[in-house]
Amino acid sequence: MRLKYNAPVTLSFGLICTFILVCDQYLVPGLVQGVFTAEGALTFQLDDFPAYIRLLTHGFGHANWDHLLQNLTFILLLGPVLEEKYGSGKLAFMMIITTLINGLLNALFFPTELLGASGIAFMMILLTSFAGSQKKEIPISFLAILGVYLVKEVLNIFKNDDVSQMSHIVGGVCGAIYGLFLNFFSSTTVKKNQSGSPLPGGGGSAKETIIQ
Repeated sequence: MRLKYNAPVTLSFGLICTFILVCDQYLVPGLVQGVFTAEGALTFQLDDFPAYIRLLTHGFGHANWDHLLQNLTFILLLGPVLEEKYGSGKLAFMMIITTLINGLLNALFFPTELLGASGIAFMMILLTSFAGSQKKEIPISFLAILGVYLVKEVLNIFKNDDVSQMSHIVGGVCGAIYGLFLNFFSSTTVKKNQSGSPLPGGGGSAKETIIQ
């Protein structure tokens, strides 16, 4: 019996997020706020180059351990399944694009700052509903998850909390789009070895902060 680093993108993402929070909590206070928090519409400056970097890095930042564990629970559960089906490269690309879209929309339309990986987590939830489907099929489970998910997040918008429901919705919509595209237009979804079985990971103003 041996340990296997079976989902490199998912596991590496989780380790990086954990390391960043450890540094912020115990070694470099303010690290998350300074480097891993994306600006909102009130503070985003077009001539501020680091602000563009934080449109991507905010996905690694988390406010506290509860925030991190909530996101990693979904990501570590679903990520390996998606890496096995679509490949590590495709999953990493989808994670990057989802994070960038969330950061851009927040900088353009919402006044609060943004951090966290729940956009990625909710992208994975919707995308996983396609994992067991055949090419050019729309699983009914996907439609059920989409309906329940959208109703839940729309209702949560009216709650007075510090959670960005819009980033959840954006992540879910991204996951739905990825799933539909990969099932209908992608030429291949998994790599296979000579025996025909799938290979895992084969793809190549006072500020307010909203956590996702």
